[in-house]
Amino acid sequence: MFNRRHLLQSIVLSGMPAAWAQAPSVFPSKPLRIVVPFGAGGVADLTARAVAQKLSENLGQAVVIDNRPGAGGIVAGEMVAKAAPDGHTLLLMSNGTAVSAGLFKSLPFNPRTDFAPISLLGLFDIAIVVPESSPYKTLADLVSFGRANPGKLNIGTINIGSTQHLAAELFRTQANLISQIIPYNGTPAVINALRGGQVDVVVEILGPLKPQISAKAVRLLGVMGSSRPKDQPQVPVVQELPGLSNFNVSSWNALAAPAKTPKAVVERLSAEVAKVLSEPEMVQRLAGFNVEAKTSTPAQLVQLLDNDIKRWGEVIQKAGIPQQ
Repeated sequence: MFNRRHLLQSIVLSGMPAAWAQAPSVFPSKPLRIVVPFGAGGVADLTARAVAQKLSENLGQAVVIDNRPGAGGIVAGEMVAKAAPDGHTLLLMSNGTAVSAGLFKSLPFNPRTDFAPISLLGLFDIAIVVPESSPYKTLADLVSFGRANPGKLNIGTINIGSTQHLAAELFRTQANLISQIIPYNGTPAVINALRGGQVDVVVEILGPLKPQISAKAVRLLGVMGSSRPKDQPQVPVVQELPGLSNFNVSSWNALAAPAKTPKAVVERLSAEVAKVLSEPEMVQRLAGFNVEAKTSTPAQLVQLLDNDIKRWGEVIQKAGIPQQ
């Protein structure tokens, strides 16, 4: 009789990776859900929806977006951490997941051990901008003034503990700037403060600043990642400044499943994400959101998460940011 054991053996012998033979007999067997810890309409949500649409086509199952904003991503994280580990409930993970490990005294989940990372989805730049009327024409001008005039440079960011806020803290420390960092409740508020003269410089995600940059209301001095913006190659990165060659901060989004999800399912999903993000149409679509399509292996994403948990934990501690 051709039983299940013989069937599995034949699958392995046919050339399919052995790990796949350990997967549930059918995956996916029902619609998938991606839980997004942000509201609808933001960069993370738009990225998730674009990827979900293509994944649905390739997997032959609906992939729905479930927006669960609030509590610094805790609501979404707890929901996925406690979901069945079968690959049908996924988390839109971000660098905010790594930040939460050092920002909160306790969490209902462990950001490192309660999830099975699948793949990166994309990177997006964090920008340094000043008013168009600012005397600082270059990033070097800004840093030179800040070093020569302790306490006279005010840096605006959004909420305390956000990636932007911590990136500003890291920049201030590594650039040897004695300056004030002033947090505001959201991008519109911090841009109004910049244009109104309450702060001298703002550190914020590049995408939401594009309209202000195009309208010449603010000037883009530089970005914090490892490469210059593809559409503005004249804009330098912080790494180009003397003494800051190791500085590299980008925001990222990724997919993760609950811990104990079968390895074969994780690898299947990682391969499917890589397939989706290799399509030129998808690369261009994400670029429209100012997101650089970027994939990874599960192991590479684990390493990124580990590195960010360590880095942001140290920044939070050194900046004296109280745990929530």
